[in-house]
This record gives sequence, structure tokens and C-alpha cells, in this order.
Amino acid sequence: MNLLPGPDGRPRCPWAVSTPDYLAYHDDEWGRPVTSVAGLYERLTLEAFQSGLAWITILRKREGFRRAFAGFDPAAVAQFDESDVERLMADPGIVRNRLKIEAALANARVVDEMGQAFADLVLSFAQSDRPRPTPDQVPASTPESTALVKALKAHGIRFVGPTTAYALMQAVGLVDDHLEGCCVVIDR
Repeated sequence: MNLLPGPDGRPRCPWAVSTPDYLAYHDDEWGRPVTSVAGLYERLTLEAFQSGLAWITILRKREGFRRAFAGFDPAAVAQFDESDVERLMADPGIVRNRLKIEAALANARVVDEMGQAFADLVLSFAQSDRPRPTPDQVPASTPESTALVKALKAHGIRFVGPTTAYALMQAVGLVDDHLEGCCVVIDR
């Protein structure tokens, strides 16, 4: 699928123009560098919750996730216990999947323990020299996303596979998958 004009007539990645939520996410956030530990933990968690669902579901529940997971502060979430799991399982503001919730809490403990080393690890997979793709060149996963999974799992990160890792890489600007000709410019 080729680029499509947004409401302002400028060309965008086709998925971005299907809803106002997607348009805002595409234009203001997707692919822009995220470097903080908390920001990376948030994106990792949201991408894991998205697994098997449409991204729009996660995007529309994002504020609920932020409230439920203490603003994605890894140190705070690392202190959550079984009562918090039950609280989260009853929260209609998030996706209520026990395995994903338990993984988010376990991952917070790993991220909290690693601190900046977690961010450094994720950011070490940046591919800033890669040109923007054409529509037929956007992969679901790459050798780099597979390597990122291996590195994360070696530290104890759970519920992440190559496709989730690649979506994380796209979301936080490790790769720029805005299509060739898209009006969004990412400063690196």
C-alpha cells in the first residue's frame, strides 16, 4: 500500500490515516527516539500487551495502563505483589491477561535492577543508517530483533519475541520505518 494523504493533505504511512488516534501516534510519537529507562519499559510493556491484539486497543487504553502501572516507573512496579496482580486483573482500563500482567511485573523487577544498563542494552540495537523502507520492505521481525530478544531474555525479560521486539524497535526509534516519502521527519 502506498502513502495516503492525511487531513492536511501531506503523505503518510497508510495505517496512520485510519483513525485520529493512529494519526496522532504516527505523527507525534512512533519512531521518535525514546532513551529513558521508564520510557523504554513502558514501550516494552505495551508492545507485550499488544501481542495478539490490534495496536489501537492498546493505544486507546494507554492512559489506563499508565494509571494501573504507576506511570511505568519500574521501581514502583517492581514492588507490586499478588494483590496488585488481582487489582490489575479487575481493571477494565487495561488488557486483563494474567500472563502479560505477571510478565510486566517480573520485567519491572529486571529493569529496576538493571537501571541504565537496560536502556543501554536496548539502545545498542539502533539502526540509524538504514534507509526508509518502501511498503514491501517493512518486516515483521529482523535478525536484529531476534538478537535483541536473546539479549533481553538473557537478563530475565519475559513475554517478548522477535515480532514484539521489532515493534519496540520501531516505536522507540531504533529503526525508522516511516515509509519512503512520509511527511514525518525523525531527528536522530
